This record gives sequence, C-alpha cells and structure tokens, in this order.
Amino acid sequence: MKNNFQPKTQMTNEEICQKYNNGRRIIDFVGHKKIFFGISLAIIAIGIICNIIFGVALDIQFSGGTTLKFSYSGQIDQNELYQFIQDKTTDRISTSFSTDIMGNSGNNVSVQFSGNDAMSTDIQQSLEADLQKEYPDNNFKCLESNSIDASMGFNFLMKCLTAVAIACILMVLYVTVRFKKIGGLSAGFTALAALFHDVAMIYFLYVIFRIPIDSNFIAVVLMILGYSLNDTIVIYDRVREERRILGRKTDVATIFNLSCTKSLKRTIMTSVTTLSAIVIVYIVALFFNIASVQSFALPMIIGLISGCYSSICIAGPLWVMWQNHKKAKKSAKK
Repeated sequence: MKNNFQPKTQMTNEEICQKYNNGRRIIDFVGHKKIFFGISLAIIAIGIICNIIFGVALDIQFSGGTTLKFSYSGQIDQNELYQFIQDKTTDRISTSFSTDIMGNSGNNVSVQFSGNDAMSTDIQQSLEADLQKEYPDNNFKCLESNSIDASMGFNFLMKCLTAVAIACILMVLYVTVRFKKIGGLSAGFTALAALFHDVAMIYFLYVIFRIPIDSNFIAVVLMILGYSLNDTIVIYDRVREERRILGRKTDVATIFNLSCTKSLKRTIMTSVTTLSAIVIVYIVALFFNIASVQSFALPMIIGLISGCYSSICIAGPLWVMWQNHKKAKKSAKK
C-alpha cells in the first residue's frame, strides 16, 4: 500500500527541521565523516605502531605455561618480588597482585610462567621455600597451581576466534535480512565494518596497556559486538522509518542525519547508564587491586564508548557513501 505521508516534492533541510524535528537543528553527522574517520584511523595507526614495537602479550590460557597463586600478609615491594622470582627461573614471568575482599587469604600474587612444559611439584615447592626464606615476615603460602599445554592454549584461542567470527557472520545476516528496504547488504556490511572497528579498539587497548590477552578479551569482544550492533540496529530502524515518511527522493544523508539526531538522546542515555555501572566496577576493582576484574572492566569501558561512536560515526556515514555510490552507478548506466 502506498504511503500517504510521503511529500510530493523534495523538501529543504529547513522544512524538514520544522516539520519532522520540532524546529530543532539537524546535526550533520555525514558532513563530518572525514573527522570521524580520521580519529579512528589515527587511533588504529597508533595501535599498529605499538603492536609492532611492543608486540601482544598472551595469557597462558592461550600461550601455555603455569600459574602459581601465593597468599601473603603485610606489605611488599611488588617490583622487588617480581625481580626475585624472575631470577629464580629462565622462563618469562608476569605477576598480578590482588586482595581477597572476603578476607580469607589476605593479599595474593599470581605468577605466570610461560613455557610448553608444566612446572614440576619440586620446583613449585622450592620456589615457595625461597619466598618464605626471603620474606619470613610475610607468610608466603602457595594456594593453587594450574598448568596449560601450549597446544591446548592455541586450540582454545582458535575456538574463541571462531566463536567471534561466527557471531559476526550471524549478526550481519540478521541485519541484511531485517533491513532489506534500506539496502540490506549495504546495512549488513557497514554494520560489520563498525564491529571490526570496535574489536580493533579493544585489541589495541590490550596492546597499549600491556594487558595479557585471555578469556576476558573474548568475553569483552562478544559483549561489545552485541552492544554495538544493538545501537546500529536502533539507528537503522529509525532510518527505515524516516525514509518511509520522507520518501526515496530525499537525500540519504539528510535521512540519516535526521534519524541520528532523533535517536541521539536515547543512544547517549543508554550508553551513559551502562558505562556508569562498568566504571563503578572498575573503580572497586582498582581500589581492592583485583587484576582479573580490572582487565575485564577497562576494555568494557573503551568498548562501550567505541560501540556508541561507531554506530553513529562509522556505520552510518559508510552506509550513506554506499547508497550514494549505488545511486551514481545507476545514473551512469542510463
């Protein structure tokens, strides 16, 4: 059935503002796309440079090795403890400190030993004895030990990456089918570009801050993919509605700018609400020195910001560029 609300002639931006946006100015997101793309490319370039210089640190969950968790009492120089343990082994180690907020084990330190072979019980007991001898007043005690074979870690990494790839494919297919009226394939691929943008932001955060990539990274990526796609779907749904009202003769950039302007408040409020909760979690983890929670909450904060940004500033302008290119291509054939 033909839509009776479509204007018979193409309206000016001023008329659209008055009639469809309560007289408020429409923000020109598409007109500033070069700035948005430039910001993202600059961050990606910095991330690539840091990746080349520093490399990426893999947790033993992926690289293989052994983790020993010790409890201790009192205060201790963390750098001095790290150096003491490193001098006792030829393997590359990393340490993370935390506090048991339930009060069962006091202060804890987790020591990760990279390597293909599991650490023998004798070496573990020897290290515990050395720590007790070097720090007699701190009551060092080994709480747990975990070893992962390198091949198992690699297989686990491949399975995690496969899960991310499958999630991306299914999301793109969903967007493509749902938004056929505004160019389903273009909507799907531009949404995918925004998802890749968000994954890159999270990955480079791990690289720049030297956070070992572990299962938290996969969890954060999957959560941000869903969050970012939800933001993109909200905007595309608004674009579909505005296009139905304004008609296909209206410039797609105007339709997108109007749609984003109308949904901007909702998008920001949703993001701020979610972001506030994650920031509180990060502050608590920082206060109690809970490294595992910090390595989850900080990437989530960056991912939430990136997801909100990419839906409006990356996916949308790319969709407009795709539609304009498609229109120009059709005109050239006539």
